[in-house]
Order: sequence, then structure tokens, then C-alpha cells
Amino acid sequence: MDINYYNNLFREYNDVVDIDDLQKMLKIGRSSAYEIVKTGRIKTVKIGKRYIIPKQSVIEFLNTAN
Repeated sequence: MDINYYNNLFREYNDVVDIDDLQKMLKIGRSSAYEIVKTGRIKTVKIGKRYIIPKQSVIEFLNTAN
């Protein structure tokens, strides 16, 4: 898929998302979402216990997965 498709698909989400949003975007469970970010498959910034996830990182993850 191309980046424009994902940008349109995720237009309702802010430019920065959290784990809950990531779960909804990818339609995955909480454990899977944490596994993806902890293994570095999606670029994140960790602030304290919270993961900050650029929406663009989610799109890049999906583009490389195809």
C-alpha cells in the first residue's frame, strides 16, 4: 500500500499516538502492541513509563511489513 492510503486511513488520529491508539490502528491486543514497541519495530520515544509513538512510525511499519 502507499503512504497516502495509510495517511487517509489514520487521518482521525493525532500525529503522536499512544499504546491504546496503536492497538486500535493495528487491531491488535495490548501485549502485541507492547511487543512491537519494545522490540523497536516501531520507532517510539519513552517518557517515564509511557510510550510516545509518531503516527508516521506506524505508517512506516506497515509499509515495510508488506
